[in-house]
Amino acid sequence: MAHTIVIGAGQAGASLVARLRAKGEDGPITLIGEEPVPPYQRPPLSKAYLMGEMEMPRLFLRPEAFYADHDIALRTGVQATAIDPAARSVSLSDGEVLSYDRLALTTGSRPRRLPEAIGGDLPGVLTMRSLADADEMRPYLAPGNRLLVIGGGYIGLEAAAVAAKSGLKVTLLEAAARILGRVAAPETADWFRDLHRRHGVDILEDTALKTLLGETHVTGALLTDGREIPCDLALCGIGIAPNTDLAETAGLTIDNGIATDARGRTSDRAIWAAGDCASLPYRGRRIRLESVQNAIDQAEAVADNMLGADQDYIPRPWFWSDQYDVKLQIAGLNTGYDRVVTRPGEGAAVSFWYYCGDTLLAVDAMNDPRAYMTGKRLIESGRSPDPAQVADPDTALKALLAA
Repeated sequence: MAHTIVIGAGQAGASLVARLRAKGEDGPITLIGEEPVPPYQRPPLSKAYLMGEMEMPRLFLRPEAFYADHDIALRTGVQATAIDPAARSVSLSDGEVLSYDRLALTTGSRPRRLPEAIGGDLPGVLTMRSLADADEMRPYLAPGNRLLVIGGGYIGLEAAAVAAKSGLKVTLLEAAARILGRVAAPETADWFRDLHRRHGVDILEDTALKTLLGETHVTGALLTDGREIPCDLALCGIGIAPNTDLAETAGLTIDNGIATDARGRTSDRAIWAAGDCASLPYRGRRIRLESVQNAIDQAEAVADNMLGADQDYIPRPWFWSDQYDVKLQIAGLNTGYDRVVTRPGEGAAVSFWYYCGDTLLAVDAMNDPRAYMTGKRLIESGRSPDPAQVADPDTALKALLAA
């Protein structure tokens, strides 16, 4: 029987092996993960888990017994160190070599870190990506502690929100002209800047870090304008990078991640990829989608294609972020927008609609799930309502769908 190996035991890897079994694959399946725990959810790490509102077993995507019950060999705490495409084998950190007939790479991504030369390796300088990261940060969440967040993207803002709710004094640095500069319109950035400042977060934009201070532990930061900011903890939220080292060493094509075709196959016909590590063709360009939903959907599509479905994966991008009592829901991709339409919702709810010309590209909805769902349905069906109607609060959302 054909042996399927999946390297990377995150959301995509767990979804892929479960799908293979659900679709009738009866050959041996091995799922390899370098962390010492079964596959788990990552979004709650920086929220409910970090605040002590969720225990570790609730993080697990499936009960640990699921894998044995479905004859899936789950290998945790071991790292894949090399792939030999010619021999169709994978070498592991414990010295074992496994042969495969089909291989899927769901290796995910890793947080970018500050250089050692500016204090990036000091104790107390953390990232937020793994269970170990959350466990390391948890003891610092004590009222009165001072947190410095470096980076004003969604990762940094979510961490700032949790820390502020826990009573920490939070300062957030953003080297660019504004927060969310790469991922959202000025309207969305303005909205979240105001939200955080109302919760006591000191946001410093157009402000760059020169070096972190401290000898045995981080104690502060020196900025390029000469200011010093004291801190007890620094969180680096400057983005993530796809884990492509294993694939690159194996000779696979790398292009903004592990390059796949529309069906998830890499430049080696026996090797597939899905999730944060994989780039795919989308509307004439190559993209990576860093989201839970894409990890699930793409992994399931790859599993189907490994079993012969031969169907292109067509992503339907959507994302979310929880900050304080606000749920941001994003539908679509805003790349290429040339104007933003604001639609007031009920109470303090609001949504921002991104257009390129007359074409609706994306929607950011803050505490407005109806606007989000309407925008998502419109984008997925290729329809673009008149921007003037969107902006008019007297126009019912259902009327936009009917137009």
